[in-house]
Amino acid sequence: MAILDQGLITGSNFFLSILLARWLSRGEYGAFALAFAIFLLLATLYAALVLEPMAVFGASIYRNYLRSYLSGLIRIYLVIAILIFLILGIAAEATLVAGLVGLPGALAGAALAAPGVLLLWLARRTFYLQLSPTLAVGGAFLYCGVVIGGLYLARDRGVLSPFSAFALTGVGGLLAGVLLLMFLSRRLEASTVVLALPDVWKRHWNYGRWALASAAAIWIPSNMYYLLLSDFSGMAGAGELKALMNFASPLFQSCAALSLLLIPYAARVLSQKGDAKALTWKITLLHLSGAVVYWVVVAAFREPAFRLLYSGKYLEVVNLIPIVGLASVFWSAFYGPATVLQGMQSPASVFAAAFISSLFCFAVGIPATRAFGVRGAVWSMMFSGALAFVIAVLLVRRRVHSDRVRLRLDGYPSTQPYEAPVE
Repeated sequence: MAILDQGLITGSNFFLSILLARWLSRGEYGAFALAFAIFLLLATLYAALVLEPMAVFGASIYRNYLRSYLSGLIRIYLVIAILIFLILGIAAEATLVAGLVGLPGALAGAALAAPGVLLLWLARRTFYLQLSPTLAVGGAFLYCGVVIGGLYLARDRGVLSPFSAFALTGVGGLLAGVLLLMFLSRRLEASTVVLALPDVWKRHWNYGRWALASAAAIWIPSNMYYLLLSDFSGMAGAGELKALMNFASPLFQSCAALSLLLIPYAARVLSQKGDAKALTWKITLLHLSGAVVYWVVVAAFREPAFRLLYSGKYLEVVNLIPIVGLASVFWSAFYGPATVLQGMQSPASVFAAAFISSLFCFAVGIPATRAFGVRGAVWSMMFSGALAFVIAVLLVRRRVHSDRVRLRLDGYPSTQPYEAPVE
């Protein structure tokens, strides 16, 4: 059900990207890709400070007070959503004054879409705290219908643009998010305990500050190349990279869907058994096997797929699909040790791995993209993904060893169940 739920959301966004690539000009599609990358960067603020700590604390500390906990999170959501709306709105105005064609409308659409999309993320995540994503599927169906149906309607009416595409995602997210919150208001048990919002925020901030840093560092290897290509090669270059990365999007979103379940699961397992190494390889194998099978099929049929999806456009970059596939495989594998580190309440370790990968992108990716364009960008993504995965595995091993030493020094046997401290 988690895969179905995420598949509907991912499928909607995937078809949105594919249809825009077919129906918009290369410059307009490049503006959409760049605005979407900027939106994702700002959304990391929300995901790191609200959603990721929610997956850990909502499944452990606040599991018996979910109604009160969700009430506090909604208030935090409102503050962050307004902040993101203002930032994107100001960016749209600034690019309009600068005379950048296409980008102001895309950023304005992203500003309008942000509150609805973020509300849907919060509502869906609440169902996963109880490992019951079934009801979230209803909201995903509604979102899918609004986005895809609205896209065809906008094209028929002649109003299709990056702005209208973003606006559709905002409307779909708002409707689906409100529907899911209505279900939650009936489902969650009432509690006499009223959680203090400052205490909830403090706990989220102590965890989320590192999650925020790691999310920003993870954004860099995947999205900074849209900014670079739009500067070095124009908006069309950003559009070509987006056409390639659309094939990686379903896999990344599937990993994200699994993480909604696996982070709370890892937090529970580690608090009871403490077998972090075995858990790391199980989760890594799960992600890795799916990624390899997916990319073998895509690589085998890459040219027919490009012709079918893009109506003969972007064929000049079709030979880069195997490299994009390798990059995607390494980043999918990275989810294994990263999930365990998050379950250990060690987002600082995830940040360390992502930060070193980002340094590689700055040192190698920028000159490679300047010299070789899209080809240099995708090769840099591949090497940065491999580097992030290796470092994350080493950090899990180091963390397990340091915790065993700590337990022995505290007078406990090394076989005692793992209880992760908050960093």
